[in-house]
Amino acid sequence: MRWRLVVPVKALPRAKTRLAPATGEHRTGLALAFAADTVRAALACAEVDGVLVVTDDALVSAAVRAEGAETVPDTPGGLNRALEHGATAAAGRWPRSGVAALSADLPALRSAELARVLREASRHPRAFLPDAAGIGTTLLAAAPGIPLAPAFGGPSRARHRASGAYELALADVDSVRRDVDTGDDLAAAAELGVGPRTVGVLRGMAVGLRRG
Repeated sequence: MRWRLVVPVKALPRAKTRLAPATGEHRTGLALAFAADTVRAALACAEVDGVLVVTDDALVSAAVRAEGAETVPDTPGGLNRALEHGATAAAGRWPRSGVAALSADLPALRSAELARVLREASRHPRAFLPDAAGIGTTLLAAAPGIPLAPAFGGPSRARHRASGAYELALADVDSVRRDVDTGDDLAAAAELGVGPRTVGVLRGMAVGLRRG
């Protein structure tokens, strides 16, 4: 099965607010870098035929288009409504492809690890990958013709499991599970090795990353 990924990105002024204590004025630059690095790695994945970014932010749109993604405007109603909107657009354009929602804050994403996740997801009508904390979700996939039915936010692992989606239990796909919301998350992602846009922002930070 081939895949089209839907990646939601908030307007930068509202993005990654929990990073502010650790990163200060660099928060929005990091949010933009995360999205660009996530899209870059996703498009390099052998299982992926395209990435559709849902955003209203002009800077985000320009950055992800430069990486090769397509964009659609965001829609009112929050994260899950944006994902439904993106999934509907993707299914309409590419009805023979599976559709997968992917978090936009995976700066350490490795294409080969994403390929492993998507190959396993292809064996199920709907499947999801929990985040590194084991509470949330970083990827939710649906086969062609199957509604995505996203339930992201907070304890989404339990909600996706309750919805009937298959929980993917894969070892050695840490980069696909390592989303970044806090300074500690960013430090953990940096240890895995982040993408070039994120590296550039981290190098430009006037102070070191503060954990805790």
